Amino acid sequence: MTKLKQELYNQCAQFVLNKRNTIQRIIDEIHTSMTSESKSTAGDKHETGRAMLQLEREKAGNQLKEVERLEATLKKLQWDKSMELISLGSYVVTDTMRYYISISAGELLVDGTTVYAISMQSPIGQLLLGKKKGDHFVFRGKSTEIVEVS
Repeated sequence: MTKLKQELYNQCAQFVLNKRNTIQRIIDEIHTSMTSESKSTAGDKHETGRAMLQLEREKAGNQLKEVERLEATLKKLQWDKSMELISLGSYVVTDTMRYYISISAGELLVDGTTVYAISMQSPIGQLLLGKKKGDHFVFRGKSTEIVEVS
């Protein structure tokens, strides 16, 4: 099980790294655009362009803060521990799906098995938190049994 959880952790870390690299590339492109743009005779057009670039830079800065939050969550995660109660770092098998309680990274594929990386703040994450093997939870009117927790 530890190997599976380590692979899930690695995929989440790669997800965050890819997001960071994409956002950093956008920030670099915006910076290049802002520094290379020369003042033209059409002053209003130039100022509008700079204002739009500034808005894009702020948006990218907020996205970078979100990535930093995801990185902080991953640092807290202990993939090498087995757990009885569902918490951060748990691998959960239900009678319908498999979840990795970590960050919202979506669908991960490990050895042909689909696992959903979800955060503790997600609706299902909130329902699973503190539960154990054999417990049930209801989501969208459907009862689901927790088959395995590690």
